[in-house]
Amino acid sequence: MTVHVMTTKEVTKKVFNKEKLFVLDVRNEGDFNDWKIEGANFSYLNVPYFELLDGVEEILDRIPTDQEVLVVCAKEGSSIMVAEMLSEAGLTVSYLKGGMKAWSEHLEPVKIGDLKNGGEIYQFVRIGKGCLSYMVISNGEAAIIDATRMTDVYLDFANSLRAKIVHVFDTHLHADHISGGRVIAEKTNATYWLPPKDAEEVVFSYQPLEDGTAVTIGDTAIDIHALYSPGHTIGSTSFVVDGQFLLTGDILFIDSIGRPDLAGKAEDWVDDLRESLYKRYKELSADLLVLPAHFMIIEELNEDGSVSEKLGVLYAQNHGLNIADENEFRKLVTENLPPQPNAYQEIRQTNMGKITPDEEQQREMEIGPNRCAVR
Repeated sequence: MTVHVMTTKEVTKKVFNKEKLFVLDVRNEGDFNDWKIEGANFSYLNVPYFELLDGVEEILDRIPTDQEVLVVCAKEGSSIMVAEMLSEAGLTVSYLKGGMKAWSEHLEPVKIGDLKNGGEIYQFVRIGKGCLSYMVISNGEAAIIDATRMTDVYLDFANSLRAKIVHVFDTHLHADHISGGRVIAEKTNATYWLPPKDAEEVVFSYQPLEDGTAVTIGDTAIDIHALYSPGHTIGSTSFVVDGQFLLTGDILFIDSIGRPDLAGKAEDWVDDLRESLYKRYKELSADLLVLPAHFMIIEELNEDGSVSEKLGVLYAQNHGLNIADENEFRKLVTENLPPQPNAYQEIRQTNMGKITPDEEQQREMEIGPNRCAVR
């Protein structure tokens, strides 16, 4: 029987459409428990590959025959071998092309909305890692916000829409993934913007992204007036785009709030975080559509796979925005922190330009889930 191949794009569509999928993950138990392919209607079996070297007979009765089956491993090799054994045993299965490495890198563009004077804003969903980045296009010009290291995806997308990338922004110095912002700026001669308080140790030139800055893309204003919003990092900055969209970086998520400790400063920055969330954002229009730099759980995805919600809805529903007692807030933020992201110190140094790991090293540094939120 034939072994089928499933691409990361095909799996992403299944996540977005809430389809059923049975995932046989043949990585080690610890790796599976730390990070796996998630879907609202996915079911799982984790059996390490080395337990299947002598055959798959013992797991045949645990694999359904009435739904699609996907075999997954770290890089694809082991999953091909297991899929072949299952196929020889009479089952119809697929393996994930490129394995979890490819899953970590897949970006799916989703249109968020139209701009008032023509143009649009797109969200790039990094489905396996929970990272969200953005492209604003107006009158033949484009700006990119919080780009990942998969820079060709953005370049090709802008090219397909005949837009010239003129500005690239990072809302803060990222610690959970390697930014592609500088590389995109170099390839396109765009201006690269970074908050100066996050850039004190960087070894490259940049345009300082400061409170009160307004940048125009085509006919659209990207407005940073009065939205310097420290808390996740000391320089974390928010943008209002076209008077409609609030890009919150890692300050505010749909289901949670940003963690302030990735530089070891949780106690120092918790008051800044509260000020940003409970005062600065409160002064903004409740109708702004919040577009964060991450999502934490698959339930945060909308029907079309995008991640967004009105600011007013978040003030009504997000627990992190509804803690009246300051001490309770402090306790939540400093005591309910998940583990630090994998290799976060090395990722910060890479984003500062202090170290230049090769592509394979960058891949290894990023493997695993994002951990930017307070639980």
